Amino acid sequence: MATTRTATTQWKGALLDGSGTVTLDSSGVGTFDVSWPSRAEQANGKTSPEELIAAAHSSCFSMALSHGLAQAGTPPQQVETKADVTFQPGEGITGIVISVRAQVPGLSAEDFQAAAETAKANCPVSKALSGTTITLNAELIG
Repeated sequence: MATTRTATTQWKGALLDGSGTVTLDSSGVGTFDVSWPSRAEQANGKTSPEELIAAAHSSCFSMALSHGLAQAGTPPQQVETKADVTFQPGEGITGIVISVRAQVPGLSAEDFQAAAETAKANCPVSKALSGTTITLNAELIG
């Protein structure tokens, strides 16, 4: 069954001196301030579209990797994924780096790398973001 998730942004003013809020409607977990400076300079307690993409990508990748590992008979004990989304004013999103560390008993480093590459290729958010370069750093721990 398909699901739809919704967020709403209220923006006031022009791009450079305006500001807004983005509300995560489907979950109801919060409303977050957004502004151009939080996107192109320092966050200063506000979020940006790129940070929200990073959150979506890191969580989706973690789910895809965990699922793939479990399907292969080597469920992970722990997966920690960080996504760094780079934004260049005037150019847009110029790249995403996914860094994952996982604890997977009984799995070789080579098999972990292969599972991570598969998750990167098949995670729905990776697919949606296929117009940008996505780099993967994968580390098997303990």
